[in-house]
Amino acid sequence: MLSAMDVMIHSSSFLLPCDETCGTRYALVVLNQNLPRFTPLLWEHAKLRLCADGGANRIYDELPLFFPHEDPFVIRNRYKPDVIKGDMDSIRRDVLDFYVYWGTKVIDESHDQDTTDLDKCISYIRHSTLNQESSRILATGALGGRFDHEAGNLNVLYRYPDTRIVLLSDDCLIQLLPKTHRHEIHIHSSLQGPHCGLIPIGTPSANTTTSGLKWDLSNTEMRFGGLISTSNLVKEEIITVESDSDLLWTISIKKTGLPVQDHKP
Repeated sequence: MLSAMDVMIHSSSFLLPCDETCGTRYALVVLNQNLPRFTPLLWEHAKLRLCADGGANRIYDELPLFFPHEDPFVIRNRYKPDVIKGDMDSIRRDVLDFYVYWGTKVIDESHDQDTTDLDKCISYIRHSTLNQESSRILATGALGGRFDHEAGNLNVLYRYPDTRIVLLSDDCLIQLLPKTHRHEIHIHSSLQGPHCGLIPIGTPSANTTTSGLKWDLSNTEMRFGGLISTSNLVKEEIITVESDSDLLWTISIKKTGLPVQDHKP
């Protein structure tokens, strides 16, 4: 097992109001699925905002619905992505023209059919100056919809194990826990849980130990075709995980208690 010096700390403080999270730095990637109800909050606090191809349609069409008493044109101007990147097979022409007119940078990578649109956006962020400042990358709309898209997004976590990437939907979040570290997961019980899981995708785990769960693991073997830790429950405010294999950590996001936006006119 790894020493206590190799601890990686995880927190979902990005779901909290600004007065508690303004020091948190992250980039936001919007994918082509329904926007989670907390998207405006994430957008307000992000240091860099990207739309992965058809994700721009979602921002254009759905964000004004979060502000029913304001002019949709005003909302679309307020929430302009910094970058639109992808193979450009999903974005509508009217949406592309709108954001180009208002100064969004567009990167057409239709020549690259070997990587997903999320992969393309992650690569952009990793090579940007923000990479030196950002503590994580949040990807909304990464879960649900077509399973091959969802599996591709999970694969991105494994392609960049040294980058903190969190996949988000209205219902849950997923992130990779690299085997190179012992992990401390700080739970905000008003916002997330209690259901959680630890899933070994790619390679089996011969030895996983946890604390803080209702059904803790103790030097437990996990693999597909055998035991995996699904439908576990958070018991403590800090969960620890130590494993000889990379694991996916997932936890439910509560329907109540989350602010949907943090904009101050």
